Amino acid sequence: MERAPLDLDGINQALAAGWATLLATRRVSIAYAGVFALIGLVILAALLAGGFTPFVLAAAGAFMLIGPAILAGFFGIAHDHEFRGGASLASIGAGFRAAAGALWALALVCALLFMIFVTDAAILYSYMVGGTPVWLTGLVPAAPGVTSFLFWGAVSGFVIALLLYCVSAFSVPLLCERRAGLVDAVVASVSIVFGNFPAAMLWAAVLAFLVIGSILLLPLLPVVLPWLAFASRALYRQVLPAI
Repeated sequence: MERAPLDLDGINQALAAGWATLLATRRVSIAYAGVFALIGLVILAALLAGGFTPFVLAAAGAFMLIGPAILAGFFGIAHDHEFRGGASLASIGAGFRAAAGALWALALVCALLFMIFVTDAAILYSYMVGGTPVWLTGLVPAAPGVTSFLFWGAVSGFVIALLLYCVSAFSVPLLCERRAGLVDAVVASVSIVFGNFPAAMLWAAVLAFLVIGSILLLPLLPVVLPWLAFASRALYRQVLPAI
């Protein structure tokens, strides 16, 4: 496959293109993303009600590990908008049906890494914070062990998220459009990330900052999630243009 370099200008163009696609498909895109916002609301409310406030940030970061598995729905929306002049809820299912079966294998990897991170975070929490409830008022000043948990939880999450990002950043779009098999898609993704490392890390930071921030400010998630999904599609098409 022909490859183009990944750079700052490309990221800016992809963000602009993603925003344009979001505006054009806002009803179905926000509705699809709203499902995940509602799930997030239930999880965050349960954590806060149970006094597990420090775990909220870990839960927000954990979403980054399952995000790639839902991209096919946004790809279906963007495809119907681009080639059919409009998108509907049926476009979401069409996106998953059009994707290669290997996408589900990659989704299982995402789920495995998600479980590993959540388990690690839970163990760290039990050792460093314990069973004493920590409410919002206990964060400033931080209750004993909270700062250590947030630090080591962030370190653990960073390592796992970096691994998943390298594997999935460009392999998921390739599988969504059936342009490669699982092994070739993963090899291409890792090669592109390390071949354009500074720009790829900048894009990863943008994704992490905006997604985690929008989860903590949950009403923003139904807008931010499709925006970044469409931007990821645009960036992938810049780097791996279709012939």
